[in-house]
This record gives sequence, structure tokens and C-alpha cells, in this order.
Amino acid sequence: MVVGGGSAGWLTAALIAAEHVATPLRPLRVTVLESPNVAPIGVGEGTWPTMRDTLRRVGVSETELVRECDASFKQGSRFNAWVDGLDNHGYFHPFVLPQGYTETNLVAGWLQSHAHVPFADLVSFQPHLCAQGKAPKQTATPEYAAVANYGYHFDAGKFGLLLRKHCTGRLGVRHVQDHVVGINTHDNGDIASLQTRTQGALAGDLFVDCTGLQSLLLAGHYGVEFVSQKQVLFNDTALAVQVPYAHDSSPIASHTISTAQHSGWVWDIGLPTRRGVGHVYSSAHTSDEAAEQALRTYIEKTGGPQDMASPRKLSFEPGYRKEFWHRNCVAIGLSAGFIEPLEASALALVELSAAMLSDEMPATRDAMDIVARRFNDAFSYRWERVIDFLKLHYVLSQRRDSAFWRDHVAQASIPERLQELLTLWRHRPPSRYDLVRVEEMFPSASYQYVLYGMGFRPEPGAYDRRADSSDRADGFFRQAAQLTRKMLPALPSNRDLIDHIKRHGMLPI
Repeated sequence: MVVGGGSAGWLTAALIAAEHVATPLRPLRVTVLESPNVAPIGVGEGTWPTMRDTLRRVGVSETELVRECDASFKQGSRFNAWVDGLDNHGYFHPFVLPQGYTETNLVAGWLQSHAHVPFADLVSFQPHLCAQGKAPKQTATPEYAAVANYGYHFDAGKFGLLLRKHCTGRLGVRHVQDHVVGINTHDNGDIASLQTRTQGALAGDLFVDCTGLQSLLLAGHYGVEFVSQKQVLFNDTALAVQVPYAHDSSPIASHTISTAQHSGWVWDIGLPTRRGVGHVYSSAHTSDEAAEQALRTYIEKTGGPQDMASPRKLSFEPGYRKEFWHRNCVAIGLSAGFIEPLEASALALVELSAAMLSDEMPATRDAMDIVARRFNDAFSYRWERVIDFLKLHYVLSQRRDSAFWRDHVAQASIPERLQELLTLWRHRPPSRYDLVRVEEMFPSASYQYVLYGMGFRPEPGAYDRRADSSDRADGFFRQAAQLTRKMLPALPSNRDLIDHIKRHGMLPI
């Protein structure tokens, strides 16, 4: 039984149902118990390319996603004013690997001959597509196929509704709308059933807690400890608002835009009908009033209206649960934890959690304890890596214009593992030896994009260990430039592709 709807609940139900409901020998019954009066928070408008595989796996049409969820295509992120506070100083973290990434030391070649060119712009074609608002595929490209790797921006509320329709209409998921008023347990401490207001006790063998920040089952019932990360990542508040475009034909950004502020940062996500804009900040370093003024200033500078609506305020404690799976209860989504959405990790963690739950679905109660230990190990590691990667952005910043930025470089706030990696990276680039698990949250290429985009430089001569590294790297740099010249005129704009899909759809898989 999945308790709670929204993106997390319905995505989890979809992955389990698509895999197990129609299984002849051991079919599962999947129920989503959703409170009729609790609106989803609606965070998570940005995704990773993994979402394409997830939606294809559960059978959702990509055309339907674009049409019903106000979706657009995302090819990475751009970070403005993070390095030194200057608005015109930014860099890209694209979704494609650098050209020739596994073939030679690209960083050494870049530093030897091209250090004046931004790293991502030299090694990849994708930043150039983003800079010109290009789509990642052509109008004739089938659903989920790509010319350039991509994820999505979408309306999270509408996404949950699309998944609910798909689950109940095509995957055989039972949908119950009721309030949980009590939790009934077996003698061994497992949850036996949930007592509801109108439909009585609803029994189950496994309960998935998707109840959001309240974490009704894992925290509320079992009291599983919350591991705060506020000593590492200070942001705990967000102001979010929907911003209309100046014109219906206004360009749609092909990437998330993150612009650093005095005590936080502003996200800017382009959907077909609006922009989703918000200010994430630390309540210990600024006031709500100052944060809202910074948000309004940003919106006006980027073409938004001066008389925007009052933003919605969200407060959160950065961190995650000490355990994610306890007895016969597993938390997925905000009930498992929440970290500022700097690299759009929230929905990716939902995808990974739901996929592992579905793939490792325990056959017996004894097997459940084994699966739970493996699940907890995997996701403790993944949360720690997300925190390391997000902290990297702050540690590398040269900004010292406020206590917020100065406090972020205090050694006591930097995880020990990240400190060790930064020491290693003074002498060699990030590599697969730094990230040893099969399914890492961020590949070593992502660390390189951020590291060198933020201005990090190694010890002189440290990376040049092979005499031919510069020549080999130059060949891959030329390949990236050739792909850029080929793709730019061949790809439509993000808006043109989306308009085409709304009118004509995409070729089915």
C-alpha cells in the first residue's frame, strides 16, 4: 500500500504496478491511499534524463506528458553569479558526457592550450544548444529517443495527476481517497493496517510512506530519527512563484537557470505557459522580507512583471532519515528527506527508490529484512553523495560578500569525504576511482563540469602526465566543435518542438 499521492506516491505505484500487477504466479495488489484534502507541495519541476527511462518503463506516452503536464525539455543547468557574484560570469552543467571523456585526459589538454575557453563549452556541444534555446531532438525523432541527452521541466502537480490517471486506468492500481486516523500493528511491530475515517481498516503487507514532510508512518509511527544536514547546507526556506511570459512566443529555456544571491540562490525553470521561479535561502542569514525583495528584483531584471503575485513560502529542514526502510514500512520522497533543489535530485531519488523497491520486492517477510538493510545502505550512500555534490558548488565559490558565503567555506561545514576528494583533485581530475558504485548519483564528469566551471585549478603541471594528452584531447575538442556546427542549424527551438508536439504528437516508440 502506497500512502500519499503526488509525484512520489504515483510514480512509486506506477513502477511497482507495471512490474508486478500482471505477474501470473505472484501478482501484487497495489493500492494508493490518498488524503482528499492534502494538496501536494508541487516541488520538483526539474528532472534528470533518468525520467525518460522511468516513464518508458511504466508505459506513459511522451506526447501525453508534454500535452498534459506543461512539459518542456531540459538539457542541463546554468549557474550564474556563483563563482564571484558577477551576473555575466556563469557556466553550464550539461547532461551529455564530454566528447572522448573515457579516452584521454581532457582536462590536461584544456589547461595546456585552451584554458581561456570555459571547460564545458570546449568539451561538449550541449552548452551551445542551451545557449541558443535549441531542443534536444527533431520533430521526426520518436518518443524518448534523443539527439542530445535530456530530461524534463514540468508542472509537478499536473504530473501527479497524469500518473494517477495512468495507474488507475491502465496499470490496475486501486485508488482510495480517505483520511488516516490510526495505525494498527501486528504483535511483532509490523504495520497491519491503516485505520481510515470512512472505509475502516485497510490491510497490507508492505506500506510505502509518501506522506511528504510529515512522514506519517516512518517518523510519526516508528519515530525513525532525522539526520539534519543544516550544518553542511544552510538553506531551509524557499519562496516560489509562477511568472508569466511577456509573449506567447517567448523563448523557453532549454536548461534550469540557477542565479546566486546574497544569502541563497534563485531557480528559473521555463515551461511552455510560464516560468517557475523561486528563491532558496537560509533563514539564519537573511529575512523573509529581504529574500522576497531579492526574488522580485530578479524577476523584474529577467523580464517578469513588477506586480507579481505573492510568493508561496516553503520551510524545510535539510537532511534525511537515519533509516528509509523500517520493518514493513519504506519511505520514498519527502518523507525520506529533503535537500535544496540545486541539482534537481528530489525526483531522481524517488525514481531510484521506487525502482529498487520494485526490482527487489521481497518474496517473504524474512527476505524483507535483508532487502531493507540493502536498501538503507544504498540510500544512505546516495543521500551523502548528493550532499557532497551540492556542497561542492558552495565550497568552490569565490564569493565572500556575505556571511552566507563565508560560512559555507568554513572547514567544519565541509564533509570529510569532500575535503579528501578536493585534495586529490589538486593532482588529478575526478575519475571513476572516486565514485565506485554501479549507480552513482553524479558521475565523475558532473564533478568535472562543476569543478572547472567554478574556477578550480590544479597544482601547476599536475594533470599533464602523458606527452600526447594535449594532441589527443585537441582531436576530441574538434569533434565537439563539429557536432555543435552540425546540430545548431538542424535542431528546432525548444518552443517550436513543443508546439509541434502539441499539434501533431511524436512518433510512438
